[in-house]
Amino acid sequence: MSQLLFSAFSNRDDALELARAAGQQLDDAGITNSLYLLDSGVAPILDASTLVISLGGDGTFLKSARLAHEFGARVLAVNLGRLGFLLNVPPSDLVDDINHSLAHDHVAERLALQITFSNGDGEEFALNEVVVERAHVGHMVRVKTLIDGDEFLTYSADGVMVATPTGSTGYNFSAGGPVVDAILPVMIVTPIAPHFTIDRSIVVAGEKVVQFVVADLPAVVVADGLTIGELEPGDSIQIRRSPTPVRVVATRSFELGFRLRESLREGHA
Repeated sequence: MSQLLFSAFSNRDDALELARAAGQQLDDAGITNSLYLLDSGVAPILDASTLVISLGGDGTFLKSARLAHEFGARVLAVNLGRLGFLLNVPPSDLVDDINHSLAHDHVAERLALQITFSNGDGEEFALNEVVVERAHVGHMVRVKTLIDGDEFLTYSADGVMVATPTGSTGYNFSAGGPVVDAILPVMIVTPIAPHFTIDRSIVVAGEKVVQFVVADLPAVVVADGLTIGELEPGDSIQIRRSPTPVRVVATRSFELGFRLRESLREGHA
């Protein structure tokens, strides 16, 4: 039997109420479940059989996906915010989708990123994107880019990112990058407000290794909106496809066209 774990932030009353109501229905059916507060600071014990049920918006999903990825668990994305690229379960269908997930192991495997620091800060994870950006307002950062060790361009810009197809509708899209179907095994390199250099994105195969080397001024590294490290001149990071994908429960189709129409209509990515 899969372990069921609802995940939510403590300040989301709607998520907590939904977890209580759905949890009671599951309890009545003899299905054990629990609630984990993502901002509690206490790490839960999971395994690969766990079904993590994300209740919230994009931020909730990204943190829940990071938690699930660490243990090879599945994550079910419930949409309590605006339309999201992967948040495809409405609250009204939650219990039905959980029961379906328990009966069928249908997952969509999403490419994730593994980030390695040259300065010994270890490895990190990102589902949407990793960005090397300026550390101080008013200064650009110069970043040399290498792909599989072959030097590509040195950008003078506010920053440079590598985005996944899942993250292509987020920061990448806002920075002028392309929207990429989430099933494609590729990575997107997109400069952010580049100065006197090529401002187009490039799309590379998922088997490639992208390296960013900071040239002259300090920079910070941000993964999925969270600062994960700092780089001094000469430091670098390597970004490659994580050997373990994020396993998102696929109880219904992820129609790219519908999501783009809705996103553009609502005025956000």
